[in-house]
Amino acid sequence: MSGLKNSPFGKRLRAAQQDHDDEAPRRNRPRVNPIFGVAPTSTPSLDSRPNTSSSSGGPESPVDIPRVTRDYGDRFVPSRDAGDMRTSYHLMDEGGPSTPSKNRMIPSESDALKEQANALFSTILHSEVTPPSPRRPISPARPAAVASTSAVPPSTPTRRRLFAFNSPASNPATPTRRLDTPTDEAYSMSPVRAESRHILESPRRQLRSVCKTPYRVLDAPDLADDFYLNLVDWSSTNVLGVGLGSCVYLWTAHNAAVSKLCDLADSNDTISSVSWVQKGTTLAVGTLAGRLHIYDASTLQLQRTYHGAHTQRIGALAWNAHVLSSGSRDRMVHHRDVREPTTRPFKRCAGHRQEVCGLKWSGDGGPGAANLASGGNDNKVCIWDLRGSRRATGPGAGRPAGAGAGVGGGSSTSGSGDDTGPGDAPLWKFHEHTAAVKALAWDPHVAGVLATGGGTQDKHIRFWNTMNGTMLNELDTGSQVCNLIWSLTSHELVSTHGFSSTTAQNQICIWKYPTLNMVASLTGHTNRVLYLAMSPDGETIVTGAGDETLRFWNAFPKKEKTFERTRESRLDYGKLIR
Repeated sequence: MSGLKNSPFGKRLRAAQQDHDDEAPRRNRPRVNPIFGVAPTSTPSLDSRPNTSSSSGGPESPVDIPRVTRDYGDRFVPSRDAGDMRTSYHLMDEGGPSTPSKNRMIPSESDALKEQANALFSTILHSEVTPPSPRRPISPARPAAVASTSAVPPSTPTRRRLFAFNSPASNPATPTRRLDTPTDEAYSMSPVRAESRHILESPRRQLRSVCKTPYRVLDAPDLADDFYLNLVDWSSTNVLGVGLGSCVYLWTAHNAAVSKLCDLADSNDTISSVSWVQKGTTLAVGTLAGRLHIYDASTLQLQRTYHGAHTQRIGALAWNAHVLSSGSRDRMVHHRDVREPTTRPFKRCAGHRQEVCGLKWSGDGGPGAANLASGGNDNKVCIWDLRGSRRATGPGAGRPAGAGAGVGGGSSTSGSGDDTGPGDAPLWKFHEHTAAVKALAWDPHVAGVLATGGGTQDKHIRFWNTMNGTMLNELDTGSQVCNLIWSLTSHELVSTHGFSSTTAQNQICIWKYPTLNMVASLTGHTNRVLYLAMSPDGETIVTGAGDETLRFWNAFPKKEKTFERTRESRLDYGKLIR
């Protein structure tokens, strides 16, 4: 055999065998156990091709690189007790995205009771998912110093550890020690922990529920589906005025009687806005042709007509006692005293570069109602003071508008001949909205607070302090804000919506101020809810939409009666002290 090994035939045989081994793929080589130095008897192969060498008894392995198995003697079990619970259980933040409106969706069925139940469920879920804090008693045989050193240090937010490694206690609590506590979980008949039971048994604030269905629905044919018009208003005498096409109809709430106030079909004109005086039966009607009519609803008689009040349609009207303010597509705001015989405005205000689509006076028409808010299609909000007041520049979003913002910066006095001169500049001008501002509402509970709502590209409700021109807060509603109105019986705000970037649209939402939590969300309209008015008692709201319906909702509770102490008369001699 030695001669055959050293012969030329043996040398060629060994060389061919060596070349065959070098060309073979590495995955076909047997894996050698580094501990025992031998190949395993059988190893499964991941190769889908038929194993032709299996018949020769040569095992194959799919592993490329040989792995060395090490035995540590014990294993560490990760403990999340001292870690970041929100990171460990993949809990998202409560706030969510702040600016993107596409991710913001108003739930179609939401009220205060459901929101409270959702918050309670979330709290219980966190309580049950969060691991309980370790409470290991210190053994008497173990020094306290050693036990303190074995405690896991608390994790800091900068480290953001997902796992905390520690060893189990050498002397766990015995059942006899644990069962000595009467509040132990072993005695509990509840499937939840003691913390969760405490949360469930704690008293909760009683919340009111809002009826989700309207108690009355009226047909309103020819109700225009136009964002820039204001065709519905509710008077202090409990009469609802609605502009339908070229007619104005009056609906009396206490007997549901309907009467026709006017019809402008003969003059080929269309109603574009209606507005009641704060106290009384006088109704102002604006038209697409720029005419302004004043009616007495009690007698259904026309009192006055201002021909050519504006050069284009009048989309917004607002009363301040005997002063009627009108905003038009000609970008002007005119102020008229209806007691004067002249038809010319005593004051003109120019602060918008596009159509004026919203007007609201502060207060209820009393002596303190001196500020007028106007919103325009130029995304601006202007605050006017007809008294000619000027304020210093304050920190915040708003700033006093001088001659550059309006036509002029001079202050005009009251009179019939001042209409040809320059109008007043706005006291404040807010530029934060990114869409047309039609929705305006003054807070009746806090002086100087104004709520404004933006259109489709804005979707925000912003709150302003008109005393110093600062923005107090803002709310991303996720949909077009068409109208705003404050509650008279509670500090809540109603908003109506139209186009939305989400599936929920055409809603009526009630918000709690200043927390801005949603109290209720009302649905039912199939088109944009463009019109909104409130009953004089403050309990009912009426909404109008392009679906040509008027819906009446019981949105607010009745006003609590306050038993005021009657003033004692000085003529009552029986109560006088002698």
